[in-house]
Amino acid sequence: MNLYHIKGQSLSIIQHEEFKLEKDLQKIVETNLETLFGFTFVSSEFSIGEFRLDTLAYDEENKAFVIIEYKKRHRASVIDQGFSYLSSMLDNKADFILEFNERGTQDLKRSEVNWSLSRVLFISPSFNRYQKNSVNFKDIPFELWEIRRFADGIISVDQVQASSKESIEQITPAQNNSVINRVFLRNTGLP
Repeated sequence: MNLYHIKGQSLSIIQHEEFKLEKDLQKIVETNLETLFGFTFVSSEFSIGEFRLDTLAYDEENKAFVIIEYKKRHRASVIDQGFSYLSSMLDNKADFILEFNERGTQDLKRSEVNWSLSRVLFISPSFNRYQKNSVNFKDIPFELWEIRRFADGIISVDQVQASSKESIEQITPAQNNSVINRVFLRNTGLP
């Protein structure tokens, strides 16, 4: 996507600028979580077990935790990392609530969290076609967001939208012992 300035009847392209570091991308998003997504910032570089989550946020509207991961390059994995993070969150709910309570201004109770709406957002300047296709279900708990920086302090943020109306549930019941099914069932709250 190109952006342009209009000067009279002429257009001049606004130059694209790369993010030098993944941390630069993270700072912009964390500082503007409310503006970009309507989320409350909880913590940066939150460690849980063997994992370190880039950003932990809370979606007040849905009463759910949101894990945000940043990718500088589109060759990085997303779905395997997303399932690992969701699994860790659902196995360590108390740690997430404790982190929220220690960092926030309000106390959150376990019963107030809608774990079935928890999700992982991946934010990157671009994603490859395999990554985009991997979230092409209407109900997968992952979102891909492309963020680009331009000259003059301009940022664009666009969600990669699923074009399929198919449900991930169609494949999970047939494989009751699969990792995908266990994480999916924990995330949806189903038995």
